[in-house]
Amino acid sequence: MQTVTLYRPTGEKELALIRANDWRAFPPRLPEQPIFYPVVTEEYAIQIARDWNTRDGGVGYVLRFQVESEYLRRFPVQIAGSRAHQEYWIPAEELEEFNRHIVGCIEILSEFRGAVG
Repeated sequence: MQTVTLYRPTGEKELALIRANDWRAFPPRLPEQPIFYPVVTEEYAIQIARDWNTRDGGVGYVLRFQVESEYLRRFPVQIAGSRAHQEYWIPAEELEEFNRHIVGCIEILSEFRGAVG
């Protein structure tokens, strides 16, 4: 089985839910979050985790995980800004199915801490 490596920038609350899922699944989206967006490169995930998730003293994490290539082909890569900002847009209602195609565990690659005040 072939896989694709993806990355997910996240904060503390989502990380706690992933941990509760034994590092094997992402939690359901909130009503105001219509898509789940894993990103294609570690650099892009770092940018989001470091620059956005750490605002107001928060902690940002970069996660890495594998998804079955055949399944992922259903979703075109989206450009969110510049060509360096490539991500997949998984509809919230399909996240449970997406989780079934994760191979292995989700792992933490990096942690960034924001300044308070």
